[in-house]
Amino acid sequence: MLIPTSRLLVFITFCAIVWLCTNVAWAQNSVSDLHSILREKVGFVENDFAALQQGQTVVKLLPVQDKREVAVSGLVSLQVPAEVFLQSYRESMFRKSNPAILEIGRFSNEPTLDDLKGLTIENRDIEDLKTCVVGDCRLKLSAPMIERFHKEVDWEASDYHSQATQLLKVMLLDYVRDYLARGDVALIEYNDKGKTVRLGEEQHALRASSSYMYDGLPKFSQYLKGFPESKLANVENAIVWSKMKFGLKPVIAINHITIYKNEKEAGPQILIASKQIYANHYFDSSLALTAFVNIPGASPGSYLFYENRSRADGLGGMFGKIKRGLVEDRAVDGLKAILEQSKVNLNASVLGRTESAAPADGHRSWRRWKAGGVRMFSWLFLITAFVALLALSNYHWRSRVERGAN
Repeated sequence: MLIPTSRLLVFITFCAIVWLCTNVAWAQNSVSDLHSILREKVGFVENDFAALQQGQTVVKLLPVQDKREVAVSGLVSLQVPAEVFLQSYRESMFRKSNPAILEIGRFSNEPTLDDLKGLTIENRDIEDLKTCVVGDCRLKLSAPMIERFHKEVDWEASDYHSQATQLLKVMLLDYVRDYLARGDVALIEYNDKGKTVRLGEEQHALRASSSYMYDGLPKFSQYLKGFPESKLANVENAIVWSKMKFGLKPVIAINHITIYKNEKEAGPQILIASKQIYANHYFDSSLALTAFVNIPGASPGSYLFYENRSRADGLGGMFGKIKRGLVEDRAVDGLKAILEQSKVNLNASVLGRTESAAPADGHRSWRRWKAGGVRMFSWLFLITAFVALLALSNYHWRSRVERGAN
């Protein structure tokens, strides 16, 4: 019961979170400046730069301080302008553009229950809620949320499924509203296990691990840090919910997506931060950054940089080292495959736009550009949280089989 590799390419993603702020040197004006930053801050070596120069994709594991965490980054060269990248990303953000995305939607600027009308709750999740108590629950919930299920749902009634579904949606709506009003201080505390996981602390730790990104673009850094009170021009925010097929259980996740368009001609022109503010299974936290970097001058070029740090609740224990090895290998392979496909589709989109100059082929070329760009960026949008799930799901499944055989 192995999950197909194509599904990994989707699940090496979503919910997310990206607290990003790039180093001052990210305002580089040459390829050598870019190499210097990658060497100093990300750990790239000369062989990586040689591979990049030959058109190859470079993906690296990053050091971590927590045994639950997996961190990976990657870089690929492109031949497209920033606007092509941004338009493709925007068009794919809220689309159900892959079979692994079961349901997807976004909250409006003033969230309402109607924003969640397309979200369904798995029957087995509702059944698990019957026995859910603080410290022992199969869904990631806070203590107040667990208590509300006990008090407000009549589990003996014939319609308890609809009662539980409605209550969960109400609580998720209240949570999103609170987050939009207060920012990080409103982030959930998971009380599904004996040890409380405070998402605010998790996010702080992930940001600290990525501290080399903080010194530059201070305005954007302060904007993210001070959300929702801080202000900054050329910023878009979206709160996106999704239900995604993965392994043994579909995952419902809520992400805060921030897109910043930098007006400078050199360095990171587009920065996308994806911050996971909720997940009902598997993930304690996730933070990711996607950056479109432009290098003008005598040897112009553009690059797509990605970094993800995710913490999963199944990477510890007796077999933690084995699971980590599986997860890291698949994370590297999956990210490399996605970035390479991104390069192919984006570069092809530019060719399509060039061909569209011919009137007879205009409509056909536009359709081809949209098909390639949107499909590829549905992957990039999803590339934020699911670094660990494939290996974890396969491992748990094998463990159950082995116990059953014994």
